[in-house]
Amino acid sequence: MQRLLYISTSRGRMTQPVIDEILRVSRRNNAAAGVTGLLIAGGNRFLQVLEGDDLAVSRTFDRIQRDDRHFAMVQLAKQTITERSFGSWSMGFASGAAPGGGATSPAATIAALIAPIEDPTLRGYFTGFADLHLSAA
Repeated sequence: MQRLLYISTSRGRMTQPVIDEILRVSRRNNAAAGVTGLLIAGGNRFLQVLEGDDLAVSRTFDRIQRDDRHFAMVQLAKQTITERSFGSWSMGFASGAAPGGGATSPAATIAALIAPIEDPTLRGYFTGFADLHLSAA
């Protein structure tokens, strides 16, 4: 199995309907491919980790790279893993806004979502992204 982490920039404004469509399609495609992961959207940036069979992750990443809703995609990390951190999520998600306008801060939401991550480097990418980009969302 492999884990792949990338960051990209949105071509347009990330409205809730756009994000909802990305999540709907991603969750459907990832579930069919056996890929799990986490997507964080903040400001005009996406940070996503994909986990699963080597071929499934590669095909999923190839498909994502062809999506014209974003550009400036940079693969930050790719590693062989023996166990998934996000095994039960076809695509976990967090944005800069607290769900339902609640009092939970974006940082607290990210902290809860990345709790399963044991790899300190991967955890650092998500924590850093939250610090830099979620306040701009």
